[in-house]
Amino acid sequence: MELFRIKRDLPFMKHALVLNAISFLTFAAAVFFLVTRGLHFSIEFTGGTLIEVQYVQAADIEKTRSVVEHMGFPDVQVQNFGSSRDVLIRLPLKPGVKQAELTEQVFAELCKAESGQVQQHDGVNAKGAAESKKVCATAGAEPLSLTRSEMVGPAVGQELAWDAAKALICVVIGIVLYLAIRFEWKFGVAGIIANLHDVVIILGFFAFFQWEFSLTVLAAVLAVLGYSVNESVVIFDRVREAFRKYRKLNTREVIDHAITSTISRTIITHGCTQLVVVSMLLFGGPTLHYFALALTIGICFGIYSSVFVAAAIAMWLGVKREDLVKVPLSKDDPNDPNAGAVV
Repeated sequence: MELFRIKRDLPFMKHALVLNAISFLTFAAAVFFLVTRGLHFSIEFTGGTLIEVQYVQAADIEKTRSVVEHMGFPDVQVQNFGSSRDVLIRLPLKPGVKQAELTEQVFAELCKAESGQVQQHDGVNAKGAAESKKVCATAGAEPLSLTRSEMVGPAVGQELAWDAAKALICVVIGIVLYLAIRFEWKFGVAGIIANLHDVVIILGFFAFFQWEFSLTVLAAVLAVLGYSVNESVVIFDRVREAFRKYRKLNTREVIDHAITSTISRTIITHGCTQLVVVSMLLFGGPTLHYFALALTIGICFGIYSSVFVAAAIAMWLGVKREDLVKVPLSKDDPNDPNAGAVV
């Protein structure tokens, strides 16, 4: 399926040096902000307090978030889990305040917002064991109850950060091996440089604007790696096909032809994906906001890097027809041991 077909190949590689210079400056700026400002990590990485509450009816997430933010927690994370009545609240570490005290303060404010008072209820759970839980009591009703609270220590956050780094390294190694085996090592090097270019620029945006970097954002970064390499594979595959089909074209002309022939496919694929991601960004709420934002940045730069970074680096590394297409030896080829033999 094609939206349109361009009859004449566009000279993309003619401007490769200028475009890659711009790309390098963007990459350098991203590295600079990462070094000077650093990432604003969420409590999954830095540690904090988890509070689970349950409402009798569907919870108003925005109301709950507003109550907690007015307590002086601008980086609070509030989201549903399990059902629309269950709410998970993540709070960053607060110096000088114990977890139990913090939980009581938050639950008291949430109860106050429901026009109730905090009460302690003693009872028996489903296993027959005695249990005690806090509830918010109003006139003849209990609109809110405290389900669970626990502390996430900094050590757990450091372990998550290290696991995230290992996941990123494994993905990078896997992509290099895949491209090297499927095509040629020059494509593997070009592809991973382009992919890391996308990742660093995403992180640079988060460092510059100090957006919160959470596990969902990390998932988006890993998704961008796979998404970007898919576009690179499509272009590299067209390059190999063009080398076989057009033997009179040089490397630059072959790459221009490969990119031009995939433009329609690129617009359809990335346009549809971007529509979904932008929908999440606009209507997904705070829980999906930074996830969708990371994907939006990654998709835009992924298209750019696959076309202008990966293809250009492969060209500068000296990829040629012989790297991808086995040229049969001619009868008079001096390298052929059977050349000139007569049967």
